[in-house]
Amino acid sequence: MSKDYVDTAQAAATRTDAAQAPADAGDAGYSKDLKARHVNMIAIGGAIGTGLFLGAGGRLHNAGPALALAYLVCGIFAFFVVRALGELVLYRPSSGSFVSYAREFLGEKGAYVAGWMYFLNWSTTGIADITAIALYTHYWSMFTSIPQWTLALIALAVVLAVNLISVKIFGEMEFWFAIIKVATLVGFMLIGIFLLATQHKVDGQTPGLSVVSDHGGVLPHGLMPVVLVMQGVIFAYAALELVGVAAGETAEPEKVVPRAVNSIMWRVGLFYVGSVVLLALLLPGSAYSADESSFVTVLSKIGVSGAGDVMNLVVLTAAMSSLNSGLYSTGRILRSMAVAGSAPKFTARMNRSQVPYGGILLTCAVCVLGVGLNYLMPSQAFEIVLNVASLGIISTWVIIMLCHLIFVRRAKAGLVERPTFRLRFSPATEIATIAFLLVCLGMMWNDPEVGRRTLLLIPVIAALLTAGWFGVRRRVSRTADQELSQLTK
Repeated sequence: MSKDYVDTAQAAATRTDAAQAPADAGDAGYSKDLKARHVNMIAIGGAIGTGLFLGAGGRLHNAGPALALAYLVCGIFAFFVVRALGELVLYRPSSGSFVSYAREFLGEKGAYVAGWMYFLNWSTTGIADITAIALYTHYWSMFTSIPQWTLALIALAVVLAVNLISVKIFGEMEFWFAIIKVATLVGFMLIGIFLLATQHKVDGQTPGLSVVSDHGGVLPHGLMPVVLVMQGVIFAYAALELVGVAAGETAEPEKVVPRAVNSIMWRVGLFYVGSVVLLALLLPGSAYSADESSFVTVLSKIGVSGAGDVMNLVVLTAAMSSLNSGLYSTGRILRSMAVAGSAPKFTARMNRSQVPYGGILLTCAVCVLGVGLNYLMPSQAFEIVLNVASLGIISTWVIIMLCHLIFVRRAKAGLVERPTFRLRFSPATEIATIAFLLVCLGMMWNDPEVGRRTLLLIPVIAALLTAGWFGVRRRVSRTADQELSQLTK
């Protein structure tokens, strides 16, 4: 018997409210050391990461100024996903987050798929992050002689050591990482606005609308390149769901989560859309590349000594922050799965600091494979893992919206009670978001080099998930039966 049937039966019998909603056994043992400032900054850090600092350069080169519109459209749908997740969090905070909700609303199979696809997302994102760290470090001549794979391995070892200490240390690190990222982006935008206002030349060109009009306009390469970068833009927003995971380790989620979720929209408009518009007005898209942060490109061309070095240090910090967040979230998700029987038992283990180190180590093991990818294919590593990560995040977001659809349906039937903080216009919002995400997935077929090969991995992933489910289903069933017997005593 799956846990969602147990939960539904309980809800129908007692009409529980949010405070009495069924608990996830995987939530036991965590501290509540994350403060409001930590969660708020984790939300900001999720909205500002490697996808903006490193990914924007290559996308501007391929898509041109219309990239700003792609960021805006994807940002709106990302907000819908986080708003839906925020409502579920207020219904029942859980460190297992959407995996726990999938277990309740979609059954054990849904939780199994949600958890392992999220693991796929973050383990491959971790590879992208260590690749980015190695690329950033090679910006300085003193490190160019060190192989990219060596730098990637060092970065992974450092972040692993820090992540295992305690959740409070993680929260503090993310708080200051986010402060650095926000301050730097604000500083860059002020510099960009100053360059525009004073018409200061950038790489021998006067910034402004003429930079766009003289180099092919808003769509210099047509509409298709803009369409093709959509899945990469979704990857840029991939860490926004961290708010839901972090809420399980904060003492007052009902106060913290709505504030963090509601602020995401203006951050998207300011930091992503605003930054891309400025970048497009300062230099033509052809001046940017996937091998260097677009911000570093601009600052290194305005003749300010050391400006590029400072920005490169900041984007290096951003990549470290993303890697740190990935280890944090997968550790919690895998523990929730392990307690239910759908992940290896060792991933449920916690250390004395209440950190689920088993799941963190499993994610690191996959990242070590990424170190090998950096050794074999250093020039293609980032794009390859970015596309695979997109499969993971798209499936995760689709599952969140499906969970919310069923949650709203049960609320209308009187089985559960919705909090006042809600995703509006259900079910139209969920259906539109799911359709958009699936269209983005399908558009990857138009990219024969990487996107099409990534889509061809879907049958392989599906086969592995199916084989894995047959391997764990008996353990999952036994665990669910034990929970049921305890509930009915």
